[in-house]
Amino acid sequence: MVQPLIPIRGDDIKMQILSVSDIIEATSGALVCGEKGLEINDITTDSRKSAAGVLFIPLKGEKADGHDFILSALNAGAVTLSERDDEYDKGTVIRVKDTRKALGDIARFYKIKYPVKSVAITGSVGKTTTKDLVYSVIAQGYKTHKTPNNFNNDIGVPLTIFGMEKGTEAAVIEMGMNHFGEISYLSDIARPDCAIISNIGMSHIENLGSQEGIFRAKMEMAERFTDKNTLFVNGDDKFLGSIGNTTYKVVRFGMADTNDVYAKDIVNKGLSGTEFTVVYSGGEFRCEVRQPGEHNIYNALAAVCAGLHFGLTEAQITAGVRDCVYTSSRLEITEHNGMEIINDCYNSSPDSVRAALKVMQNTLKQRKVAILGDILEMGEYAKDAHFGLGESVYELGIDLLVTAGENAKYIAEGAKSAGLDSVISFDTTEELKYAVGDIVKSGDCILVKASHGMEFYKIADEINTLKL
Repeated sequence: MVQPLIPIRGDDIKMQILSVSDIIEATSGALVCGEKGLEINDITTDSRKSAAGVLFIPLKGEKADGHDFILSALNAGAVTLSERDDEYDKGTVIRVKDTRKALGDIARFYKIKYPVKSVAITGSVGKTTTKDLVYSVIAQGYKTHKTPNNFNNDIGVPLTIFGMEKGTEAAVIEMGMNHFGEISYLSDIARPDCAIISNIGMSHIENLGSQEGIFRAKMEMAERFTDKNTLFVNGDDKFLGSIGNTTYKVVRFGMADTNDVYAKDIVNKGLSGTEFTVVYSGGEFRCEVRQPGEHNIYNALAAVCAGLHFGLTEAQITAGVRDCVYTSSRLEITEHNGMEIINDCYNSSPDSVRAALKVMQNTLKQRKVAILGDILEMGEYAKDAHFGLGESVYELGIDLLVTAGENAKYIAEGAKSAGLDSVISFDTTEELKYAVGDIVKSGDCILVKASHGMEFYKIADEINTLKL
């Protein structure tokens, strides 16, 4: 097996060589001063990382403008971009219209100049878990790089691409979005050979108007695909399963035996995961995913599809799925003082909450406690979506519901209306944090889940340090 690359932070990039001339060509920029022949072997958006051979790209943020640090970057020996008309008497400066767009332009240039096999991943739920699984599989046979952390936007995707070191053979690139046009832009930068769309849920419905709108936005991934490209989709999803004839190849995965790749003979192993048989055109083989829940079978099947596409053996694919190392705070299960804690508080959506609640059905603990917070970016759908989740809490057999947040109160209302008597509500995360020690007890299975902005990691951390 080829040793996979360890994912790196965006500001610690060590990339292949570009020249100042390359940067000018990629950005349609103008050399203000300096030398066109200088080599660039690192790109950063943090002026503190500036040094000889580094390109500093100053970005405008909410709290600071990177342009204010150009002189310090030049003093450190870095090459810089700039939108400003300032005059410089030393160093190498390239003027561009928009530094943020220039970041993407350079990444596109770099991907074309140094092409590698690549798969792009998007979806409403499960993008990061799918990324982890796909990476683990492909790394069985290729020197592979993947999106670090949550670098999945118009800044993160370029930094991911620059992270491809010399010798990289494959890249797994996660793409997120909350508006139309974003996936299109990111796909144009990354130029993937194939792509995976995991599902169509309700995330970002506030901006996209409907699930149909979300579907259209996700399908931007394939708008530049030709007969040389392949799109892998969840065939059981009502939107993705409806994709008709295309110029590119579509491969469907799921539970139904009408899919091109599907799972059968599923054995639930509780919170330790699931075993199942993968059926595809070349035969079938046994597979194990060490993450609980039906949704993770879908994520694993996506990784299987990628592995088959990349020509890996059944043994390599099986090992990659089984031995995957997952990004933290995504269905992270720990034991503490007789409690089973499911930390899934990195992000949230109605679909992912229901999936996490279903996972709790596999526990052998005495009491199932769901600690749920607001799901953000739901717009006009917020009240109904949260209320419906409350009904699901009751239907899925949760013993105690604890909520915190303005919209989470509707989860509580939905659960009560459905028939759940054991409901506790708080206005804020901080209030819940200080009270949680009096709520949970040894023998509980506890789910902690909310949108990232609710900072529910504080709740998970508090529970994991309790002395009961």
